[in-house]
Amino acid sequence: MTDRRDFLRTTGAAAAAAIAFASAPRPVGAAPALDDLDRFQSGLSKELLMDAINAAKMAGASYADARIARIRQNFVVTREQQIVNVVDTDTLGCGVRALVDGCWGFAATRTLTREAITSAAREAVAIARANRVARDRSVELAPVQAYPNATWRSPVTRDPFDVPLEEKVNLLLSANAEAMKVQNVRFVNSILFFVKQEKLFASTEGTVTDQTLIRSWPLFTATAVKPDFSDFQSRTGAEAAPMGRGFEYVQQCDLPGNARKWAEQANEKLSAKPVDVGRYDLVLAPSNMWLTIHESIGHPTELDRAMGYEANYAGTSFIAPPERQLGTLKYGPSIMNVQGDRSQEGALSTIGYDDDGERPDDFLIVKEGMFNDYQTTREQAPWLRDWYTKSGKPVRSHGCSYADSWGSVAFQRMPNVSLMPGNDNKTWNDLIAGVDRGIAIVGDGSFSIDQQRYNAQFGGQVFYEIKGGKIEGMLKDVAYQIRTPDFWNSMDAIGGRASYELGGSFFDGKGQPPQVNAVSHGSPPARFRQVNVINTGRQG
Repeated sequence: MTDRRDFLRTTGAAAAAAIAFASAPRPVGAAPALDDLDRFQSGLSKELLMDAINAAKMAGASYADARIARIRQNFVVTREQQIVNVVDTDTLGCGVRALVDGCWGFAATRTLTREAITSAAREAVAIARANRVARDRSVELAPVQAYPNATWRSPVTRDPFDVPLEEKVNLLLSANAEAMKVQNVRFVNSILFFVKQEKLFASTEGTVTDQTLIRSWPLFTATAVKPDFSDFQSRTGAEAAPMGRGFEYVQQCDLPGNARKWAEQANEKLSAKPVDVGRYDLVLAPSNMWLTIHESIGHPTELDRAMGYEANYAGTSFIAPPERQLGTLKYGPSIMNVQGDRSQEGALSTIGYDDDGERPDDFLIVKEGMFNDYQTTREQAPWLRDWYTKSGKPVRSHGCSYADSWGSVAFQRMPNVSLMPGNDNKTWNDLIAGVDRGIAIVGDGSFSIDQQRYNAQFGGQVFYEIKGGKIEGMLKDVAYQIRTPDFWNSMDAIGGRASYELGGSFFDGKGQPPQVNAVSHGSPPARFRQVNVINTGRQG
């Protein structure tokens, strides 16, 4: 199961491809029984969902919902000219959640029969009653509109689970072969990773949804080694970000063409100049920005962390308590607008309806530099009633409820959290032209951050020295250090809409027992003034 270290490894610079496979989500169970698979594919799931929520109501639940989900994964792993592994996983089952006397109960079964599902519903009610003894506040759910027959599907034109294995292998081996032509490149790893979730949901409030999510992630790493073995440098294909798209997206990534470029940059890093420590102006590409946004904005604006109800994997939050931070904390300059949403086409957290049955909205977490809102579920939105009343907003969930499996409890997970582009259409080169002495950084690397998301450091894939508004050459061993509010308030320019790109990961960990969430973060390139830079290769 992915934890924070796994997340770092899967987004890190070195050996990301091989490690990502090792960090894949935990097996969620045995393959579906043929009888259960037949019932799922024959369309009986909605009847079973009705049986589940009716059983929960009859047992005393004031509210209940049920999810039946089939989750499939496919990995194809290669290195140099070898196939290392091909893995398929498949799981199917039903989870039932019940609310009794202000307390939650949850139970699940992998058997899709009326008897098994109604039994799980009654068990969920019994667990809710048992939880009453530990209740600290009664659960109040924000109002929600009923969606009695809603459907949603990822915008996919080619389902990766219909693509022949030979086509996937040939694509990866072609990319590996191009990279191996580059001088000093000795090792190449590449992976194709696909996820397909078919999820049906029903609640006692009248919502019934049927959704299909497909996600694709091509991973690539080339490693160059000096002839005398005194140094090695790697380059991952961070720009080929994971997406909520199909195999057509993988083809658009042009892995063979980009593999050659990434391998050449790995070789160039062998002769790059080590960075001198000091303060520099930074110009960060979207492929680097996504991880900084994730750690320094995404996690601290999760409301359960700010309220102290959640600390696993990423700690709590420096943005607490909410009543002292909302509308008061100056997160950044007035050009800074950060949007939470589950609506961006192709983004990993995009979905039609969340696991509360809510249709997510788009909301500004940071508005013109001021902290404006947290990520919420139906249970959490009433906690901010005073702020929403003062702001003239309705008390409603932002649609951030998610469970990574039919056997997992839904709770607040991160939506797509993105730095919105500027209005004046600045480009990457425009931002560099405004720097006299600085560093441009492309791609994500290793990182470290404290338990309240306040102090951190981030690396990257390739680093370019900027002198007099122009790129002069490559640097290495660069990492920048931040204190979150100081860093974002040092931002003085951002790119326009044409420069906006998505980055992300399949492996955002949270909770106990742990769950993983796929999430995207969009950004234009951005410029920061006088940020502290360290040399990660210096010893002694």
